[in-house]
Amino acid sequence: MYALIVMGLSLTFLVVLLRLRVKLGRAMVLSAFALAALLQVTPARIWATLLVEWQDKPVAQTTGYLFVTLTALVLLVNVLGQAMTLTGVSERLVPALQGLFRSRRVALAAIPLMMGMLPTPGGIMLSAPMVRDLGDKIGVKRHHLAAINFFFRHQWETIWPLFPAVPLIQGMFGVTAFVLISHNLPIMLLGLTGGVLFLLLTGIPPRNPQATAKNRFRDDLRNFVHATWPIALAAALYAAANIPCAIGILIGIIAFLLLHKVALRDWGTAFKAASEPDFVLLILGALLFKLVLEAGGAVGDVVAFLTRENIPYWFVIFAMPFLVAFLTGLTMPTVAITFPFLIAFIGTGAQTRMGLETLAFSGLICGLMVTPVHLCLALSVSYFDAPLGKIIVKLLPACLFILLAGALMALLS
Repeated sequence: MYALIVMGLSLTFLVVLLRLRVKLGRAMVLSAFALAALLQVTPARIWATLLVEWQDKPVAQTTGYLFVTLTALVLLVNVLGQAMTLTGVSERLVPALQGLFRSRRVALAAIPLMMGMLPTPGGIMLSAPMVRDLGDKIGVKRHHLAAINFFFRHQWETIWPLFPAVPLIQGMFGVTAFVLISHNLPIMLLGLTGGVLFLLLTGIPPRNPQATAKNRFRDDLRNFVHATWPIALAAALYAAANIPCAIGILIGIIAFLLLHKVALRDWGTAFKAASEPDFVLLILGALLFKLVLEAGGAVGDVVAFLTRENIPYWFVIFAMPFLVAFLTGLTMPTVAITFPFLIAFIGTGAQTRMGLETLAFSGLICGLMVTPVHLCLALSVSYFDAPLGKIIVKLLPACLFILLAGALMALLS
């Protein structure tokens, strides 16, 4: 019970700091320090946890590797955006998107949906520049844009096999990929429905006829490709050769500047966009928060507390993944920590009640959607310069559709 109280206090402290207009990166680091103090996690224990990571986990899953690659990715995305501005590509992108998709609403949702097929931490920054530029042209408020980009970016997570949680759950329950994906598909479908109803059909200003794109389809397609091929290159390198997205983006930036014949003296202007210290602190704080939880054994204590209490099994199945996802902001640790406990309720193999698995996964997704420690949400606050509370308020109605999907599948199982 103490661990649960402590984690609640640390998150409350984070919200208070944000209300006092402390920058998000600094607030995340300070809340992580507060959590460590309350859990009595010393620097020695954190160091010991880091050593265990290096011994027991692949390098790509260690905190140090994630810090370097995520920081590089976030900063280099800013550089790419600046390079597009220097070359005039970003100015042509917005009308190209409107011309290709015809519907401004479809364009705003399609960009993060496409980028969301790339399962990389912090990958929300791949679509954020395009969504922000298009939304600013249309006149959509920044917190609304942040909610659209964040929500649609994460709709693949329940069924896309490149997300490691999908094959992990499949192995845990001993079911086929078709069975798992078909039962989780309602989460995505109802999630998209909620997103359309509450994020796309509201808050979008009326179309300005004078701003309607009038280029030919071929010109729109060319301008779209000019702006997106560096990101597509990063995605292709990641999918085909497992090259980190940060390296792929760097390769794309260099090639982009060379192809557009940007003078070397102007490269410095583009790379100055990487001088964002609060982004570095933000990633450091998010990873430190996760590390302190692991070092203090807090998440395990909370899970044990829930399982000891006389709570209805359906509530535990939803609430346990929701709570752990809310506290960690991470999918894989939530699956690894909670789903083994849920096997006793859900079953395995031919006896698996897949509707209950869907309920559990819907709880996980709902927790991820509303937690301030989710890295993608934290990055959205900084990049879109939007209040965290307003973003979450925008997300809540759409999240209810995700909860509805889990509840319906559980009732039908």
